[in-house]
Amino acid sequence: MDYSNTLDYIEKLSGLGSKLDLGRINEILERLGRPQDKLKAVHVAGTNGKGSTSHLLAAILQQSGYKVGLYTSPHLVDFRERIRVNGEVISKEAVMDFTQRYIEPTRNIHPSFFELTMMMAFDYFAACKVDVAVIEVGLGGRLDSTNIITPDLSIITNISFDHVQFLGNTLPEIAKEKAGIIKPNIPVLIGEAEGEIKQVFIDKARCENSPIYFAEDIKPIIHSRLEDSGKWIFESNKYPNLTGELGGFCQEKNAATVLAAIELLQQMNYEIPDKAVYQGFRNVTKLTGLQGRWQRINDIPKVICDTGHNIGGIQYIVRQLNSEKYRTLRIVIGMVNDKDINGVLSILPQDAIYYFTQASIPRALPSQEMMQKGLAHGLIGTHFPTVKEAYKKAINDSDPSDLIFVGGSTFIVADLLSFLKQKCLTTKM
Repeated sequence: MDYSNTLDYIEKLSGLGSKLDLGRINEILERLGRPQDKLKAVHVAGTNGKGSTSHLLAAILQQSGYKVGLYTSPHLVDFRERIRVNGEVISKEAVMDFTQRYIEPTRNIHPSFFELTMMMAFDYFAACKVDVAVIEVGLGGRLDSTNIITPDLSIITNISFDHVQFLGNTLPEIAKEKAGIIKPNIPVLIGEAEGEIKQVFIDKARCENSPIYFAEDIKPIIHSRLEDSGKWIFESNKYPNLTGELGGFCQEKNAATVLAAIELLQQMNYEIPDKAVYQGFRNVTKLTGLQGRWQRINDIPKVICDTGHNIGGIQYIVRQLNSEKYRTLRIVIGMVNDKDINGVLSILPQDAIYYFTQASIPRALPSQEMMQKGLAHGLIGTHFPTVKEAYKKAINDSDPSDLIFVGGSTFIVADLLSFLKQKCLTTKM
């Protein structure tokens, strides 16, 4: 198979759906020699912020001189974004080689798309002899395919409502699933939790005899401010005047989690110099390829995209939109049909002009339905069948002093970035 056929084969596995059960991936990895057992790792779960946290940690460890594997999901433009070593995506040849090798030993097991991708990452990281792998959980924690590793440190960023059909209808139920990554005697860091949720983590850690730490108790950040440049300045006793490249409001919490994690890793004899922390925070997108986190993609008019897709993530985005200066706010938005769409729409600003659209995936809520739901919440706009059309219309309608926000779903941002990449390539030809 060439690369195109290999991708077609992998993507067809998406049709099998996800199976929340570790039995299948354990069986497959046994046949592949258990490459995950050869890896030192940091395991990152949580409802929001786990992607940014994973990328920041990878960037800092990389600048500390470690060879770092980074596994995240989903990808935005290129499948290979999911698997990186020192910021470089896995090669097409490695994708083809693994897929070809894997077919025969797993012919009768039928892994899902996510399981295959996770196996590919473990295999690739082991072959590359990475010093440490940062592994982002896909869905939940307890039964997620990544939960077969024994990391040096487990991290849970926060808990909010998402994937309730799989994880539970209450925050404590969701927390119990996320807490499933807590391993016997392995330290766990909680980025943000209070009340019942905090107690869930404390109880689970006690059962596993795992040391538990809370970023809010460690207090690695004294105070912080968001500059007009869109970058954070964090002040701490250890890292004064620390510049954070990622400008979203949510990054204040993520930064505290990452700094607390660095402190714990240093206690485990990870050599992480101060210089590496500064470099990682300042250059995370260049070092790891992170995209879609309050990402500024145009200046006149100003265009921002963000992958936040649930109430926990959107509430930060709404706060940040309210802090921006503009003549007219234009919002290009779409969501997938298994999210709390009404919950998200209920907190969006009513004084914006909306361009309702849909991502190019089967789970996308049709744009006309999205518009009808928006109208029920007082959100006025028009619907468009593709992100490309919605975005182009928003640009054409805009005054130079307007602000355009694109989001509501990771897949909306993916379609936007894919369109912009193709447009750029076409312009260069």
